[in-house]
Amino acid sequence: MTKRILHLAAYDVSDPGRLREALKVLKGYASGRQKSVFECFLTQAERRKLLAEIRGVLDLREDRFFLVRLDPRGKILTLGVAVKPTDPPWFYVG
Repeated sequence: MTKRILHLAAYDVSDPGRLREALKVLKGYASGRQKSVFECFLTQAERRKLLAEIRGVLDLREDRFFLVRLDPRGKILTLGVAVKPTDPPWFYVG
């Protein structure tokens, strides 16, 4: 089974049309989110596909996108009513 690694993705998009498109792309990969920050469990292939899709949406002169791979050995700490992110037993990308 291919191992998925937790990533955090965030964006700052200036145009409302591109913002909607970026949200649509990231919702297809995210298992959780808050505003414009998303928790995404990704394989290497899914990571490449996400980056290609988001690159097609953003204006690289005006918009910002950030994707960081979190160290799987790290401990996840949640505060308040936050729910610890988990890699679901199945995941639909599409």
